[in-house]
Amino acid sequence: MNTGHTTPNPKKSRIARGMGKASIFSEALPFIRKFRGTTVVVKYGGSAMVDESTRESFADDVAMLHYVGINPIIIHGGGPHISAAMGQRGIEPQFHEGLRITDEETIRVVQSTLVGEINPDIVRLVNNHGAVAAGVSGLDANLFVAEPYDKRLGFVGRILEVNVGIVEGLQAQGFLPVIAPIARGNDGKTYNLNADTAAGALAAAVGASKLIFLTDVEGLYRDLGDHNSLISRATTHELEELIDSGSISAGMLPKLRACVEAVDGGVRQAHILDGRIQHSLLLEVFTPEGIGTMITREPVV
Repeated sequence: MNTGHTTPNPKKSRIARGMGKASIFSEALPFIRKFRGTTVVVKYGGSAMVDESTRESFADDVAMLHYVGINPIIIHGGGPHISAAMGQRGIEPQFHEGLRITDEETIRVVQSTLVGEINPDIVRLVNNHGAVAAGVSGLDANLFVAEPYDKRLGFVGRILEVNVGIVEGLQAQGFLPVIAPIARGNDGKTYNLNADTAAGALAAAVGASKLIFLTDVEGLYRDLGDHNSLISRATTHELEELIDSGSISAGMLPKLRACVEAVDGGVRQAHILDGRIQHSLLLEVFTPEGIGTMITREPVV
């Protein structure tokens, strides 16, 4: 039966797909122009570090940012990896307000896991996707200097100084820094840093245009049990009210406090994204709609 339609032409189909891709890239151009030459700090954690497809997607994204002239800096977590390593040594992980209680044995596990295993694995992954990454820890060139955060937490640090010379030097040579969140204490000891807190402090210190957290949730919820209560946009003042309300989960608290610190410290925007979504970084940076929750100092009109 003749329907009046011609047989699909494979060549035309490829042309159509190519035009679609070109259209997507064309729509991204204004955002490339806007952020070209700026620094974007990305806290890499959660499922995005574990699931192989999202790992590959993440590496693609940061390589893409790098190639179009945006300067990503990655600060990674590693909580599940550290807990697993502690378990292998018969150490029971303990937390207080979202922070890992870190005794002398635990800090050795933290350092060996973050610096010896996770950091070089991320460097390898990013390099496989075409960017040229270089791994450093917060100990290198005194990038992070800390003091004890709370005696009850042991070797958990409160950041006193952020010395960005090594990061800016790597960027000037075309490298993409990948940072393990540990710090040197003024007492000469090594301290464990919450990666969210470290990302916020670094973003402010380098004058980043964006601070992005990759998480295992869609964004910030006003009511944790109600997925329809996603907050798309919030100011730092609204975030502080949410923190004070006591309705925020312990795991989200360090992220929100880091967002407030970074934005109040001069970072234009902070974002909480679902790292389980492939290419979530590109969707945030290069589309007008964005995804997740965006935090700014003043309301966006």
